[in-house]
Amino acid sequence: MSDNQFRICPESGLQFHKPAEMLMRAHAVVAVVILLIGGIAALLVTLTRWPAIHLLPADRFYQLLTMHGTNMLIFWMISFEIAVLYFCSSTLLRCRLATPRIAWLGFALMLIGIIVNNAAVASGTASVMMTSYVPMPANPNFYLGLILFAVGALIGCFVFLATLVVAKDEKTYEGSIPLVTFGALTACIIAVFTIASGAIVLIPTWLWSLGYINHIDAAMYRIVWWALGHSSQQINVAAHVAVWYAIAAIVFGARPLSEKVSRVAFFLYIAFLQLASAHHLLVDPGLSAEWKIFNTSYAMYLAVLASMVHGLTVPGSIEVAQRAKGLTNGLFEWLRKAPWGNPIFSGMFISLIGFGFIGGISGVVMGTEQINIIIHNTIYVPGHFHATVVIGSTLAFMSLTYFLIPTLFRKQVAFPGLAKWQPYLFGIGMSSFTLAMMGAGTLGVERRHWDMAFTNSALGFEYPASAFTLMGIMGISGVVAILGGAIFILVTVVSVFFGKSVESESSYGISATRLMRADPVVVPEGGHGAAGKWGFAAPGTFVLALFFLAIFVLYYAVNWKYLASVWPMS
Repeated sequence: MSDNQFRICPESGLQFHKPAEMLMRAHAVVAVVILLIGGIAALLVTLTRWPAIHLLPADRFYQLLTMHGTNMLIFWMISFEIAVLYFCSSTLLRCRLATPRIAWLGFALMLIGIIVNNAAVASGTASVMMTSYVPMPANPNFYLGLILFAVGALIGCFVFLATLVVAKDEKTYEGSIPLVTFGALTACIIAVFTIASGAIVLIPTWLWSLGYINHIDAAMYRIVWWALGHSSQQINVAAHVAVWYAIAAIVFGARPLSEKVSRVAFFLYIAFLQLASAHHLLVDPGLSAEWKIFNTSYAMYLAVLASMVHGLTVPGSIEVAQRAKGLTNGLFEWLRKAPWGNPIFSGMFISLIGFGFIGGISGVVMGTEQINIIIHNTIYVPGHFHATVVIGSTLAFMSLTYFLIPTLFRKQVAFPGLAKWQPYLFGIGMSSFTLAMMGAGTLGVERRHWDMAFTNSALGFEYPASAFTLMGIMGISGVVAILGGAIFILVTVVSVFFGKSVESESSYGISATRLMRADPVVVPEGGHGAAGKWGFAAPGTFVLALFFLAIFVLYYAVNWKYLASVWPMS
């Protein structure tokens, strides 16, 4: 491959293979457009679930809820993740992308699938929500669009794997692949499982919608579909954890506390993370109690262990890097003097805290068979997955985008003041949104219901006043979070399509070097441990981990107590 096929970014030192660079740009742009579509649908859905406004009629609400779910959880996430896979293979391994033409075929199939699926939903003939449970039928193009997108994404995964082979054969790196690339490989392996599950369930469902198959078993559909629906989020988890490690290195020059431990944690994701899908099936009569208990009370905790390892090692590596630079006063000087005005860091750290404290703790509670019954199919469930998908994954991807604008797109970050505050607006707004939903769900507010007031219903039900208050808080904070998302799209679109080109390091001032590059880490004499306290290299992180454990134990105990109160034994 000739040298003119590569470009070296003068600020970051990253090497871009030009065909891979064009594919990354295409996937990222499409992802942001999908985020805009899903965000508009989110605003309208939120204003409808907000009881004081109750904006849309029932048919329009379910149509937009379908559009929001498919675009946000599947199309936005996976489109951005394919760009991340190409970045973590071709760019980080400094090699050419394998088979760019086939990669473009994958991109084309994904784009066609997005258009076909959204057109079916927009026509009003596919308001079946993202789960599309049979026997409720949708327009055949709804399923066809998902199938085309899945095939295109699968091609992208195979191109990523082939690129790893190219890098190995051409010896563009030494030793093992970098940890960030290893995390991307984990996401790719989970994606292949997820997409294959989608094909297994969606292809016969598509044929059923066309009339070629007479019957789809509803119970079996649910079991296989959740291997797609929930495992899609497991792709996101592996991908956004890899982004956390990348941003720690980008901003601080941080190294993992132990690469071996972090790699084992990623392996635990591959082996056990998909089992979390079981919490959607805990009231299904076709599954044995033994299967439910094993999946939710034993095997799933190994995936939880993996997330706890990452939640310790990522901030721990940042703390060690900060202490190595002299920020050693007290337990938290390293955190207080972190670059909180840098949206790459602030977004990543809010993502980490929100994913762990809100998404992680609530996920374990929902994944416990006995406790699950008090919140199953309530609005608590979307509260949980907005904490994982939105605070965890989407905010992490937004943070990485601020790095990619000057390095990949070679444009200055527009509106740096707005960019500085955007992660706080989005992260804090979405945190309040998810907590309000989980509180309302604990009070029994139903999931997906158009009108919680049951207006003019023959069989009405009255919730306590606090439930309506929480839903109002959800509405207000949801609008705030959507505003934060709109600012991100504004900054990204203006930067990429209308922003000033990056000509030199001095050309973009504050939105350049400080958004991208950190000073080199100087390890103190005696190694990492010399900068810590009490024999810990990262004592502040250890204290935060203990605080997390205390919150988790308290919340877990409260839910068992609540279960006992709503389900008394005689």
